Amino acid sequence: MPRSLVTDADAPADTGTLRALLRRYEKAGEPVACDTLTEGLLNRGYRLTTTRGRFFLKHHLDGDRDAIARQHEATRRLGALGLPVAPPVADSAGETVVVLGGRCYALHPWIEGRHRDGGELTAAQSRRLGALLGRVHKTLEQVMEGPEGAFQGAVTARDAAADPEDTFALIEELLSLVRGGDSRPRDCFDELAEHRLIERRALLELHAHRRPPAAATPARGWVHGDFHPLNLLYRGAEPAAIVDWDRLGVQPRAEEAVRAAVIFFLRPDGTLDLAKIRPYARAYRRVTGADAAELGAAVHRVWWERLNDFWMLRWRYQLRDHRADPGFPASAALAVWWTGAYESVREAFTD
Repeated sequence: MPRSLVTDADAPADTGTLRALLRRYEKAGEPVACDTLTEGLLNRGYRLTTTRGRFFLKHHLDGDRDAIARQHEATRRLGALGLPVAPPVADSAGETVVVLGGRCYALHPWIEGRHRDGGELTAAQSRRLGALLGRVHKTLEQVMEGPEGAFQGAVTARDAAADPEDTFALIEELLSLVRGGDSRPRDCFDELAEHRLIERRALLELHAHRRPPAAATPARGWVHGDFHPLNLLYRGAEPAAIVDWDRLGVQPRAEEAVRAAVIFFLRPDGTLDLAKIRPYARAYRRVTGADAAELGAAVHRVWWERLNDFWMLRWRYQLRDHRADPGFPASAALAVWWTGAYESVREAFTD
């Protein structure tokens, strides 16, 4: 195996580091290969092949060992109650977080499977997806101890809906960058970005009065925090593992249900597959006991969030990070379509 396993500066860069890590485990074997799988903002992921098999190696960039260990314990408890998860492997000392050179790593079993978006799911599978997320929320209530009760119904800074005045200022900043913030020639992405920014500014001017009040925040509880197709592995027709629990926390639960559906069931043309959202939402409500009013409030808040959100353009123009570019056309079209189809979308989640 070559000394340089991956090119990422934050990755385990040599065989010695991997051997030192694997020595912490009784039956992990010796490293054979290490392939980069993910390069997220919160972690890096690798397929680690050893003389004993394959593992998923996760490098947690934030380095908060205690927080990572709490996430691990949560997934262990969820797994014990029947949720499809992939808790980390404990080392010979019983620890699930290994710190080497000031960096935090975790070794997970390798789960065979693939990602599936909503376009690949039948109506029945969409219903099971909604039920699965409902089970996640209900089971998290059982396994998480401590602050969840204190958060129920509380209004915090995180609950405040986006201020349209801040969004107008961001739009102007992004328009300036799109129109010539550097010396590179304009391309078709720049043309689309400019069009969508101007279009969104007009929509916000028309709908600014619909900003959700803080009092309308749906019930809060423990959530996965990042439930979408890339964090759910399927084996055949059924989910094999929910992965990436880095954003585990207390948030409005129904908003996660709406946000996940919007990602799963977004079509390439920027519309939502409401025929699949309807069974998904019904199953979620049945499992959690959430009523139509809670889902309706969540729909409104997530719609407003989308109307004010430009993270993909911020990545491209402010951070020079192009990883989100492919998703921009559909995501930008969604905000416009959703505004026009607002009542139909709300009905799909609350019917």
